[in-house]
Amino acid sequence: MLDRIHLEILTAIKEHGTLTKAADSLHLSQSALSHSIKKLEGQVATPIWKKDGRNLRLTVAGERIQALANRVLPQFLHTELLLNQISKGEMGSLRIGMECHPCYQWLLRVVEPYLVQWPDIDIDVKQEFQFGALGALLSYEIDVLITPDPLFKPQINYIPVFDYEHRLVVSSSHKLANQDFVLPEQLSEEVLFSYPVEPMRLDIFSQFLNPKGSVKKHKIIETTEIMLQMVAAGRGVCALPGRLVDEHAKSMAIKSLRFGEQGIGKQIFVGIRKDEQQIGYLNDFINQAKKTK
Repeated sequence: MLDRIHLEILTAIKEHGTLTKAADSLHLSQSALSHSIKKLEGQVATPIWKKDGRNLRLTVAGERIQALANRVLPQFLHTELLLNQISKGEMGSLRIGMECHPCYQWLLRVVEPYLVQWPDIDIDVKQEFQFGALGALLSYEIDVLITPDPLFKPQINYIPVFDYEHRLVVSSSHKLANQDFVLPEQLSEEVLFSYPVEPMRLDIFSQFLNPKGSVKKHKIIETTEIMLQMVAAGRGVCALPGRLVDEHAKSMAIKSLRFGEQGIGKQIFVGIRKDEQQIGYLNDFINQAKKTK
């Protein structure tokens, strides 16, 4: 009853809004699109779209089919790409989604020897999936997810690749700089810089400040280097992996402190789909990630 062409047509209508533009995007005639959907409407006995002036609007049934298209079409494309690569004797590409903003330099150290080991594999890092890549992994838009905060799903296998300590970063001249650790109440007058992540997903809030402490102001900065420059200039504090801070502390006036006496221990995970965990080039990427510090 439902064919792939129906999914592609409704996706094009959703994206472009008109029959003309949808037909052009699919390289089909308008009559072919209309005929295909009318035939489907006859089979399901309910309208799929309605006219709204010059535009087309999907009905409830149409929206349901289009939601299915969002999940299924990327899998079609992914499988077709793999089959095409197999037929040509090619290995293809490894698409990596990042949920670990400060891990980028570490990833570069993983990728360099990996590309030597797998000369037929291209690497593509999907920055647009930052801080929300699980859905992209489930929908086959990426092949690997790197995250410090795995959301466990039956279809996904998470492999820990290295441990680190999450630490508070302050200027070398900060009043806390000579302490070994910081307490929640000591940050009440501080400006906190962080990446553009929901506060509930930031460890400084979820594992340290809540419910015993707070900060004076929370500001967003997207770039690690700018964030550390602001901290070094005494404009505020931030929270980053200790090993990253140690690298930058060699050339910047910054110091790191433990969160409380016990600190906050973390792990970086590589997530892959369970139905692909036997693929050689994926396993070798994970092994390289485990060896890279």
